[in-house]
Formats: sequence, C-alpha cells, structure tokens
Amino acid sequence: DEGSVLKFDKPWEGEFCGYCTVIKDGDTYRLYYRGLPPYDEDGTYHETTCYAESKDGIHWVKPNLRLFKVNGTLDNNVMLANAGRRVSHNFSPFIDTKPGVDPNQRFKALGGDLEYGLIAYTSADGIHWQKLQEEPVFKKGRFDSQNVSFWSESEQCYLCYFRGRKGHCDMFRSVDRTTSKDFIHWTEPTLMGYGDAPVEHIYTSQTHPYFRAPHIYIATAARFMEGRQAITEEQASQLGVHPNYYKDCSDAVLMTTRGGSQYDRTFMEGFIRPGIGLENWVSRTNYPALNVVQTGPTEMSIYANQNYGQPTAHLRRYSLRLDGFVSVHAPYKGGEMITKPFTFSGEKLHLNFATSAAGEIRVEIQDAGGQPVPGYSIKDSQILIGNEIERVVAWKNGKDVSQFAGKPVRLRFVMKDADLFSMRFK
Repeated sequence: DEGSVLKFDKPWEGEFCGYCTVIKDGDTYRLYYRGLPPYDEDGTYHETTCYAESKDGIHWVKPNLRLFKVNGTLDNNVMLANAGRRVSHNFSPFIDTKPGVDPNQRFKALGGDLEYGLIAYTSADGIHWQKLQEEPVFKKGRFDSQNVSFWSESEQCYLCYFRGRKGHCDMFRSVDRTTSKDFIHWTEPTLMGYGDAPVEHIYTSQTHPYFRAPHIYIATAARFMEGRQAITEEQASQLGVHPNYYKDCSDAVLMTTRGGSQYDRTFMEGFIRPGIGLENWVSRTNYPALNVVQTGPTEMSIYANQNYGQPTAHLRRYSLRLDGFVSVHAPYKGGEMITKPFTFSGEKLHLNFATSAAGEIRVEIQDAGGQPVPGYSIKDSQILIGNEIERVVAWKNGKDVSQFAGKPVRLRFVMKDADLFSMRFK
C-alpha cells in the first residue's frame, strides 16, 4: 500500500467518484474517472468525466482543461460533460494498438446504459473526444458498471467485457464478452464462466492485456459481498458515509484469461484486502481502476477507489514487482515444480525470481515424457541465487536452448526458500 495519490475534493468530483481508468501513454500517465458530488440516480446531469495526469504514476495533477462549464466555471479538469445516456457514468477509454489505426482515433472509449446501449467515442489526444457515430454500437447488456474494451493482439479483434443482462443463476452480477473487427459491429454476447470456482458477485472485471505479456489478460476485479455488513449504523454516521452505502463490503480479486469465455480463478483469496479502519469496509469501496501500469524499472502499480460514499473519497496506489501477481513458493526445506509439456520459440530462458541468502533455484529441461535432456539436467544446472526481474538460466552446455524450440519439453524447477514469479523464452 503506497498511500493516497489523488483526492476527489473538487466541487465537481466528490464522494461518488469512481470507475477509474489509468493509461500509461509513453512518458505520460492518464487518469479518467467519474465526477459525481451528490448522491443521485445513475446517469443524471451531475455526472461528468474528469481527467488527471502524471509523469511518474505517483504524483498527479488536475489540469485546468476549460472545456466544459461546471458549477458556473470553466476552470476545472472536466473532460466530458452533458454527454447524456449515462456516458459519463462509466466512460472507460483505451489506447487502440491495432496496426494502422487512424491517428485521429488512437484513443477509443465506450460508455452508456441499459436503456440506450453503449456509445463509442474516439480521440486523437485522449482529452478531446467525439462520438464515433450517433447510434449506440452495442445494446445487448445491462452496462450498469464499468464496461472495458481493447484491441487484442492475440485474437486480432476488439474485445469488450461488460455487465450482461443476466448473471449466473440470474442472481449474481457477472461479466459478458463480445468481439468486433471494427469497433462498431459486435458479436452476440457470451457469458464468462469461472470453471469450478464458486460463483461470486463480480462488479467490475477490469480485464486488460498485461503489458509484459499481452496474450494474457489480467482482471483485477471488484468482488462485491452483498449484504455482508461490517460496520454499524452508528459507526457509519460517524464516518459520514451515505446511508445507502455501508451495508455491504468489497475487495479486489485476481482473475486471468487468454481469450474465450472462461476466467481462471485459481486464486479465490482477496488480492487487495480492505485496509485497517472502518472507512475501508463500506459498500463499493476498494474497486480497482482499470489497468496495471509500470511505474519503475522493477515496479508496477495498481490503483483503487477508497472511502467510497464518504467525504474522504480518494484514489490509492498499490505496488508490486514486475510480474509479481503470484509466485511459485518453496519453503526452506525445499520443493519442486514440473510443468506440463509445452513448445516455445526463442533462444534463452529468462526467470523472474527471488531467493533468500540461503535459498536457490535450479532448472532441468526434460523431454515430453519427463526424461532429463543430457547436459540440461538438475546436476548440470547453474544454481540461481538472488532477486532479479530477468536472469538467463545456464547449464553445463551453456545458455542457448534454441535446439529445443518447437519441440515438446517440460521444465523441472528444484527450489529452496525461493519464489518464481515468471518465466519466458526470448
């Protein structure tokens, strides 16, 4: 937990700011979020889309955009206002990485509601926006949360993950998916599944390609525990939380998908737990912003809404090491992991790992049947000690493993007091 990075303290922002999106655009970090000072029904004229910028992802400023008059003044950071059809309620942009995209449409976004559908917007600079067309581009959903979209390099199409018309068992909030080749015409929606994991309310999915492995979509989703009340009416009054927003609680969970209609929910535990203090245990707080972004040579950051429905509402930053979502951990007494057979392309194996001073990792290359490859067995492996984002593995026969590229192999890891965060061939 790196603390608060942005307070929602302007008259046009307020305690119901939410559905944040963070985009790393070269050397500039861009933040988009809903401004909503008073409690009101979704989609009223009070809602705006606000904008902030940063050069490091840590220190943020609210530029004076002077684009829309709000509360009688143009001196504000409101990027979109009076858009109608609840566009500002859940406006969520992305940088279009599709090859050959029109520079005037480098940024795209969706926003809208159940009654009218999702409206598509485009922008050249991420600040000045226009509708792609007047009519909604997609209508088959509820859309009453943040509906996220992006260009998929691996699937060669646009994807949108959104709140569908019906969740699992018609009782749970869930996620649907649709695809498009042109961002205008979309396929029939598909309800996302979670394998054999218990069904829970997934309020926002925050699904987006991981910047170091875009074929893997990371979902830092908001898990909503409806009716799970942690604070009393008296405590809520002391916090100043709105009476409608303290009888539930929520946290963030980690899901992944590589396309298709299934999320992997290997990790059911909370990814970002509510912090110490009753203000963290109210309804609809701890909702992560869309996107994980790199904020240092070895660091990436996730942001989350905190103190929702309270005068102290703000955006908070959480940091991880690169690739540090999860790890394979071995205790001091040691342990092993053997992969399934797979094929790879590349010449060298790079590991992201950490050991203690007494710990270590050794790697063995096996054939598809599990037999060690001569010269690349455990006894031939260089012992890896340290804490590094990228270390090339070496054996008695050297570092080059290109002779095995395209052939089914397994990797065996023998570890002691160590964590393995990721591996890749380059």
